[in-house]
Parts: sequence; structure tokens; C-alpha cells
Amino acid sequence: MYWKYAAAACLTGAAGFMASSTTFFSGSAEQKPFPDIRSKHSLVAKHVTEEKWNKLSGIQTQTAGFTLGQAISCAVEFDNQHCGIYAGDYDSYKDFADVFDPIIQEYHGITADAKHTTDMDVSKIQGNVDPDAPVKSVRIRVGRSFNGFGLSPGITRQQRLDLEKLLISAFSNFSGDLEGKYYPLLGMDENVRQQLVTITSCLSPGTPT
Repeated sequence: MYWKYAAAACLTGAAGFMASSTTFFSGSAEQKPFPDIRSKHSLVAKHVTEEKWNKLSGIQTQTAGFTLGQAISCAVEFDNQHCGIYAGDYDSYKDFADVFDPIIQEYHGITADAKHTTDMDVSKIQGNVDPDAPVKSVRIRVGRSFNGFGLSPGITRQQRLDLEKLLISAFSNFSGDLEGKYYPLLGMDENVRQQLVTITSCLSPGTPT
């Protein structure tokens, strides 16, 4: 079942979608009525049946207290979602597997018995960029999650603060070309912030990510 955690990057809330704070989407284990899913053609509309909802909607995950209602809130509130679901933490994939598994499988075109493989042999990478194309540079972005903390849609304020402390401790052990200075956003001097924005080490407020 390892495939689900590798294949689920598109469903982890990387875009920073925040679940609604309304009563329906609150992190409460109270059983709620089957929602009207506005994104009628989404994978959520296809795979979140009333039977599954009645089975899972009263569950809160252990790590972030996340619920199925919060996970699918974007598909309920908006009518333009394709997937329409975000995991609030690692537990979401287990506690709501009846929903996440078929959505991930359909989205990625994989089967239930698929296995994620890791291959770090760079010689196997075959370039397919037209040599005449005006490509100046390529950036590869890798994201990792931390065990015991919520993902973007489900992480609590306290977990964010605790995670920051953990990272500051880790950064203090860096040496050589990895050594640097950590700049917390809270309490940052405005002149320092502007300098970091200038060198693109800090985003301006309202900048889309």
C-alpha cells in the first residue's frame, strides 16, 4: 500500500487550501448529514457516497483532528474542482482510505496493488528538451512532510510553532555551505524583510505560490 503516500502529492494540500471554519466543516467528530457536493463532476462526487460518508464522517484523525468533511470541503463549497479533496495529515490516508484510495488510483491511473519505487540512478534520465528551445534553467522542487504534524490543510497553530522550533534546532547543526541564518517571519524587521524580498528569499504579501 506504499503507493498511496507517494502518489498522493496532489492531494496533500500543497496549494495551502484551508478548510472552511463553518460548523459543517469544523473538526468535530459529530455525525453530520450527507453534504451537497457542488463540484458534480469531481472525483469526490464520484467516490464519496452517502454510505461512505455515514461510515467515515464521524471520525477525527489522531494527529490533527481532521475530518472527512474538512477534507472534501473545497468540493462542497466550490463547483469547479477536479479532485476536490485534501489530506489534513498522514492519518487521513488511513482513516479515510475508502475515499482516498480510489481517488488516488483513478487520478494517477494506478491499481490497488501498485508499489512506489525509488531509483536514484541519474544515468537513466533521458532528456527530451529540444536543444533549440530557449531553456535557460530548470528547477526541481522536492517537498517532504514531517511525521507527527498535520499537513497544510490540517496543521494547527501549535503544531506550526512546534515544527518551527524543530527546524531551527536542525538548522543550527548545518555547517559549511549549508550554514546560514534563520529569519522568523514573526517579529521580522521591515528592512530585513525587504532585503529578503529583493533577493527572492521571501515572498511579498499576496504573492501567489
